[in-house]
Amino acid sequence: MISELPFFLNYIIPFLAVLTVIVFVHEMGHYLVARWNGVAIDAFSIGFGPELIGWNDKRGTRWRIAAFPLGGYVKFTGDMNAASMPDPDTDRYDPAIRANLFANKSVFQRMAVVVAGPAANFILTFLILYAMLLGYGRLTLDPVVGDVLADSPAAMAGLESGDRFLSVDGYAIRGFEDVQRIVSTAPERTVPMVIERDGEQVSLSLVPRSETITTRFGRDLKVGRMGVTRDVGEGDIVLYHPGPLEAVGMTFEEISFIIDRTLNFLGDIFIGRADLDQVAGPVGMAQVSGEVATLGLLALVNLTALLSLNIGIINLFPVPMLDGGHLMYYLYEAVRGRPLSQRVQEIGYRIGFALVCTLMVFTLINDLV
Repeated sequence: MISELPFFLNYIIPFLAVLTVIVFVHEMGHYLVARWNGVAIDAFSIGFGPELIGWNDKRGTRWRIAAFPLGGYVKFTGDMNAASMPDPDTDRYDPAIRANLFANKSVFQRMAVVVAGPAANFILTFLILYAMLLGYGRLTLDPVVGDVLADSPAAMAGLESGDRFLSVDGYAIRGFEDVQRIVSTAPERTVPMVIERDGEQVSLSLVPRSETITTRFGRDLKVGRMGVTRDVGEGDIVLYHPGPLEAVGMTFEEISFIIDRTLNFLGDIFIGRADLDQVAGPVGMAQVSGEVATLGLLALVNLTALLSLNIGIINLFPVPMLDGGHLMYYLYEAVRGRPLSQRVQEIGYRIGFALVCTLMVFTLINDLV
C-alpha cells in the first residue's frame, strides 16, 4: 500500500523523476537550437541553487545538477542571469566571441531558440501518446445511449435511448469513453453534439451539470454529468489497435483536446468560474505523481506526457521570465525593427518575476490547505 511507504518514496521520487524528464527535454530544445544557430552557451542546469554534480564539455559548457530540482535553465554567454536577461554591454566581450552571443543573433534566430523549449515538450507528449497508442491500443465501447435519466441535461436536450454519438463539442467520437471524457471536462458549458437517430443525423446541445466526485485517491473533483447511462455486457468493450497513420491523427486529436481543456480552465480562473482547489503546485504535483505511480509505470509515463504538454503551454504565456515573455519582446523587435529599451525590459522582468513568485506562493498554500 502506498500509505505504508515513507513519504519520500511515495511522492518525492516519482515527482522528481517526472519533473527531471520534462525539464531536461525542455531545456534540451533550447540548447540544441541555440547550438545549431552558433550561440555560445555557458551552462546547462537541471535545478537551481548550489551545484551537486557538474562537468565541462569540450565547448566550455558547464553541465550541472543543482540542489533544488524544481526547474532548470540554459545560460547563454552574455546573459546576466538564468532568466536570460541580456547584458546591455556586449562590447566588453572578446571580439572573437561577440558574434556568438545570443543577444547578437538575428531576432528570428532568437525567436527559434525561445520557441524550441515548449516545442520540445509538445514533441515529447506526441511521442509518448503515439507510442502508447501503437503499442497498447485503446479500450473502446460502442458510443450508443443506453438510458436517459429523467430531468437530466440529456433529457432536456432531447437525447433518446439508442442514439449514436457522432461528434461532441466538435470532436469525432470513436467510443463511449470519448463522450464521457469530453462531457466530464465541460461542467456548466454548452456542449454541441451530433447524433445518429434512425439513420439520420440530428444536432443537439446541452449543458452538463457540475457534480463533485471523489477519486480513488480521495481527491474531490468537479466534473460534468449529462445523465446518460450505458449498459456494458460481456464482449462490449473491445481493444482497438489503430494503424500507424491513423494513430498520428488520433494523437493530434488527443493533444488538441488537452490544449483546449487546459486553456478553457485557465480562462475560467480569470472569470472566477474555475475550481481553484484543482490548481496544484509542487506539493500537489508530488502527491499526484506518487498516486499515479501506484497504478504502474505506464500511468506515470502518461502523466509525464500530460504535464509536459501543460508546461509547454504555460511557458508560451506572454509573461516576462517565461519563454512567451521573451517571444513577446522579440516579436516587438521584429515588427518595429528595434528592441524594447533596456529599461522597459527590466521592468517587464521584475513584473514577470513577481507574477511567477505570486503564483508559486498561491499554489503552495493551495496544496497545503
